[in-house]
Amino acid sequence: MQPLEGGAEATHNVEPLLRAAAALPIAAVLGAALAFRPVRRGTPPRKPAVIQTQIILAVIGAVVMLIVGASLARAFGIAGAASLVRYRAKIEDPKDAAVMLAALAVGLASGVGLYAIAAGSTVFILVVLWLLESLQPEAQKHFELKIKGKRIDDLRPKIEALLRGKARRFEARTTGPDELAYEVFLPATARTDRLSNGIVALVPDGKIEVEWDEKKS
Repeated sequence: MQPLEGGAEATHNVEPLLRAAAALPIAAVLGAALAFRPVRRGTPPRKPAVIQTQIILAVIGAVVMLIVGASLARAFGIAGAASLVRYRAKIEDPKDAAVMLAALAVGLASGVGLYAIAAGSTVFILVVLWLLESLQPEAQKHFELKIKGKRIDDLRPKIEALLRGKARRFEARTTGPDELAYEVFLPATARTDRLSNGIVALVPDGKIEVEWDEKKS
């Protein structure tokens, strides 16, 4: 009888993993179906971060229910733990808030001894995050660039060649003999001071003003 008991125990240990292997992908797919639902005409477009957060939350919901199972005590425990979470710092990316909830969920799973579910859920959430963020366009900053100087328009081809090498895209707004203005989109990690130094270096006497005004997208 001992081998039979061991086999039953092994089956009991594998069963939660099989449920998780089915539940997590299904939750991700259904969450994606909701997040990527068609936008009706006249409604504002949804931000990529919000779409990604909705998918992650669907996965987190599945993780929580795998933890709870049929245990009422665990359900109350999760509700109590969630009520203790207070994070007063401003969160720029909604995904960061979702990852905080995911961290809470895998912590709860570890706390009740569901180590396999905790580890498997962590790996699955990391894969989902990686896939979502790899499809997300690279972050960029939007600036209004003003350049003032005597006969600065003569240097316009060189200035635009410099912008072409550093900016995602740019568009001339106003041009004149002594002033140029551009709408410039730079990668989020780009430094405007380096571009400014490059523009100033085009003027032999350095008598030029370069102003960057960041716009909120």
